[in-house]
Amino acid sequence: MLKIVFMGSPEFSVPTLEALIAHPECEVCAVVTQPDKPAGRGRQIVAPPVKMCALAHGIPCYQPEKLKTQEMYDILSSIAPDFFVTIAYGKILRQSFLDIPKIAPINLHASLLPKYRGAAPVQWAIINGEAETGVCLMKMDAGMDTGPVYAREVTRIAVDETPETLFARLSRISADLLMKHIFEIADGSLAPVAQAGEPTVAPMLQKSLGAISFDTDAHTLDALCRGISTWPTAFTSLNGKRLAIHMTHAMDLDSSEKPGTVLGFDSDTRSILVACAKGTLAVHALQIEGKKKMDAESFFNGYRPAGCVLGS
Repeated sequence: MLKIVFMGSPEFSVPTLEALIAHPECEVCAVVTQPDKPAGRGRQIVAPPVKMCALAHGIPCYQPEKLKTQEMYDILSSIAPDFFVTIAYGKILRQSFLDIPKIAPINLHASLLPKYRGAAPVQWAIINGEAETGVCLMKMDAGMDTGPVYAREVTRIAVDETPETLFARLSRISADLLMKHIFEIADGSLAPVAQAGEPTVAPMLQKSLGAISFDTDAHTLDALCRGISTWPTAFTSLNGKRLAIHMTHAMDLDSSEKPGTVLGFDSDTRSILVACAKGTLAVHALQIEGKKKMDAESFFNGYRPAGCVLGS
């Protein structure tokens, strides 16, 4: 029986936790997750999904503001786990904590390391137009996603991929990858291999990323809009009002109009077409400041934006 301390927070982490709980040869002795936080317009206090899963299964759950305390060190040491399993926990563990597990502290990271080390690998892979990404099962060290890798699983990034769809797929891949290899790691038949190649980073997204410009290639802009569609969401302006751009795709249709010019409504793709420096951005859903999100046809009929230059 493998004794495990699980560390994670968002919905992305839950399938992995559930897979460990369901396995008869694994015992999840404790869960460590982020503190409850306010969320939504009402700013109501919400528990992390991982906490809800732990409580539903009667597993002790700890939510320290800071993990690096003597109290948490003593608690985790007293469990004497074989593994720490972390996935999207959101904190870096110091070496003294990494030394607690008898076998290894392991982490599931949603990128093909050493590419996209950091907090937002899924979003940045989409933003940068990557053709593929994946999950790495790695042994943690004191750095940020710098440890050696036991195994990886690759998945293609679709042309219409969003963080929502990619997170869902990578979440399932993570759970499967861990359960496929954790017993090989435990019996020593699978050793980690040092990361090779040029590392890149995937820092937390900033609100400023949402301010888009049409003075670029439509494919580049579409990738950005999709990559930040969950947050902070792409936006421009129309007649002085903020205009959020929610769903897009790129078209290889060049225009002589100034970038940002609304060319019209395309009935075939059900989208509003906007000129870019190269190509055309097709926008499927928009939201003007103070109003609800609208599909392109309803927005076009209501606001008559043809010929307007967005962002001017």
